[in-house]
Amino acid sequence: MKIAIASGKGGAGKTSLAVNLASYVANVIGTLPFERVTLVDLDVEEPNSGLFLNMQMLEKENIKRYVPEYSEINCTLCGKCKEVCNFNAIALLPKNILVFPDLCHSCFACSELCPTGSLGMVEKLTGTISRFIEGSFDFFEARLEIGEPSAVPLIKGAHNFLKSYQSRNGLYIYDCPPGTSCSVIESVKEADLVVLVAEATPFGFHDFKLALETMESIQKEYVVVINKATGDYHEIEEYCTRKNCEIIARIPFVREVSELYSIGKIFIDSVIPLREEIARMVTRLSARNV
Repeated sequence: MKIAIASGKGGAGKTSLAVNLASYVANVIGTLPFERVTLVDLDVEEPNSGLFLNMQMLEKENIKRYVPEYSEINCTLCGKCKEVCNFNAIALLPKNILVFPDLCHSCFACSELCPTGSLGMVEKLTGTISRFIEGSFDFFEARLEIGEPSAVPLIKGAHNFLKSYQSRNGLYIYDCPPGTSCSVIESVKEADLVVLVAEATPFGFHDFKLALETMESIQKEYVVVINKATGDYHEIEEYCTRKNCEIIARIPFVREVSELYSIGKIFIDSVIPLREEIARMVTRLSARNV
């Protein structure tokens, strides 16, 4: 089962939920219909799930993409490459071709359709993916190379990298980027279910609606977790009732959680009410896996 943890805004508690959920499942793995649990940090521009996990790194791989490299030797300046590029990554000048690698989407159209073979594709580092392990708990962290303009190629590469490690009875938890951008869409592509984390504030409600509408537009099944709930803000619950979407957990606001977060500690080990709510959430998710 593959679960994506997403949110409409940063700071809603997405990473905190993902890390605590994965850690809880790892602790009770023998009682669940899963053989292993795997947490994947796909928030590649600022991955921080690993700050809460003391795990040993097993391997680290470079993830690369391909961009065109221009050679003027045989070029006739026919302009075919510029014509077929949908991303304006190629400019046709009077005496040569100019390539903008940061705009390239690695579609290979310019290279494949160039009649003189003047645009060969070369590798460009887009980021890394690291694997950590502790018992039945795997953790993968994807990290974008500094200066890379788009997270999508790395997230796509991370999904491909993970395929060789996936087992039939595993639980996979993807900590996705916040918001509704292309990187979010790429992160949830492989998921069977999206868990939308909604912060119980007016700003949180606004961005939650955008995230929910995004999941509906790409026809992804989703459920909702209300985080930092105080009992004073009911708009999210009323909205979910109108939309007929399931709320699988309500995590109350507890100051101790913020204190633990600030020193890189998870809350399931010491905040019992929140641990019990995570346990109920796992029960509901496990029932969906049957």
